[in-house]
Amino acid sequence: MTLYPVYPLFDINIVRGEGCHVWDEQGTEYLDLYGGHAVISVGHCHPHYVKRLCEQLSTLGFYSNSVINRLQEQVAERLGKASGYEDYTFFMVNSGAEANENALKLASFHTGKSRVLCAQKAFHGRTSLAVEATDNPKIIAPINANNHCTFLPLNDLAAFEAELQKGDVAAVIVECIQGVGGIRMASKEFMQGLRKACTEAGAVLICDEIQCGYGRSGKFFAHQHLDVKPDLITCAKGIANGFPCGGVLISPMFTATYGQLGTTFGGNHLACAAALAVLDIIEDERLVENTASVGDFLLSELNKMKGDKIVDVRGQGLMIGIEFSEPIKAMRTALVKEQHVFTGCASTNILRLLPPLCLTKEQADEFLARLRNVM
Repeated sequence: MTLYPVYPLFDINIVRGEGCHVWDEQGTEYLDLYGGHAVISVGHCHPHYVKRLCEQLSTLGFYSNSVINRLQEQVAERLGKASGYEDYTFFMVNSGAEANENALKLASFHTGKSRVLCAQKAFHGRTSLAVEATDNPKIIAPINANNHCTFLPLNDLAAFEAELQKGDVAAVIVECIQGVGGIRMASKEFMQGLRKACTEAGAVLICDEIQCGYGRSGKFFAHQHLDVKPDLITCAKGIANGFPCGGVLISPMFTATYGQLGTTFGGNHLACAAALAVLDIIEDERLVENTASVGDFLLSELNKMKGDKIVDVRGQGLMIGIEFSEPIKAMRTALVKEQHVFTGCASTNILRLLPPLCLTKEQADEFLARLRNVM
């Protein structure tokens, strides 16, 4: 049996990591400005993270959600304090797609409606409802094309208001910083107007913080830059630094009903240990503040490089898109093969930076020098 081909792969086998660096089986060191697609939040193999997982595994790796799990309670309490959402409840799952899937279900249960408004270029996952809310027909199978979702331009408040006024919308789901969509930013005016319009229409506002959340924007959640309070907040990726974990923060307006939601592996003991270690490190090492500072430096330096090749730089914190005037495939390959730097991409001409939140100014400078080498 062989593996089913999913992604085009670099011919590199990564076998070790530390902080913002990884090494392949030949011993070549790479600067990681990709973070395993925004998953590595506190750095590869952080000693405290490794210690907590090993200690937990030596005690209890798994038991079902049919009994009390004090670790889940600790995660909810700590996350509430770290994010400022202490009055919300928390439902733990395994991935970002599953978090969005359950958020959309909660909105539909709550409103009794089934239509969803989404932003163009959105990416919310690959499970049934999440993929239907994703603006990419290539990954939506016929079985998922159920016409629940209407796609509208990001930041076009009038378009969203017009659809909400029809009275049949269960939820609006928005990434305040679109990741796969090319680091497109929701404006404060749009999000505040959308919050008001959702409230007036009785629709649920969902902020998808799976890629832009957990400190990546320089605040705990990206929507906190915009002074809005969503009804549901989804998170994953950086929540457990590589251990599969996700969750939904649920506002007090929702009434829990036993049996509506459920999960086998969500919130298992190892996932909780990983999530608690991440919250420890974010707090102890002030990684949200570091993200804001190093992100501002990177954005400033990259903006100085704008010209014939770099036509736009956008983002917040350590979630940055560099838009080039030409396709970046060859340059991104050169960054990996010649300069030993991992980056992400969005579309054919946008380089996407999603490094661990512990990236230093010196490492950011190192990346800028290597980028200049390939440009």
